[in-house]
Amino acid sequence: MMISDILKNTIFIGCGSFIGGAARYLISVAMKSAGKGFPWGTLAVNLAGCLLIGLLWGIFSRNGNENSAWALFMTIGICGGFTTFSTFSKEALMMLQAGNYMGLMTYISISVIAGIALVAAGYHIVRV
Repeated sequence: MMISDILKNTIFIGCGSFIGGAARYLISVAMKSAGKGFPWGTLAVNLAGCLLIGLLWGIFSRNGNENSAWALFMTIGICGGFTTFSTFSKEALMMLQAGNYMGLMTYISISVIAGIALVAAGYHIVRV
């Protein structure tokens, strides 16, 4: 892959990330009053992002265009900007489909447990 292709793809992904991030913010604002004490907006975004990346992955893989600029814009860009949980879920499914059960359980466990622990660590480092 040439540097110009990498730069072009990076720009496509960045534009998609802007759209996905803005959409995530707007949905979170719209759902703020949906339920006190429960992150309905985040849950809705994560689940919608999972469905969207699954649909897109299916479409692009069926057509053999998984690495096209349009696929990168839609999946890594929009879905990734919308929620990285969708990418996490796609990667977990790929491990499941490949029969990599140990890798799957390790990936899920480390991502969730270490993710929560690192958020707590970062918060406490700054707050103390």
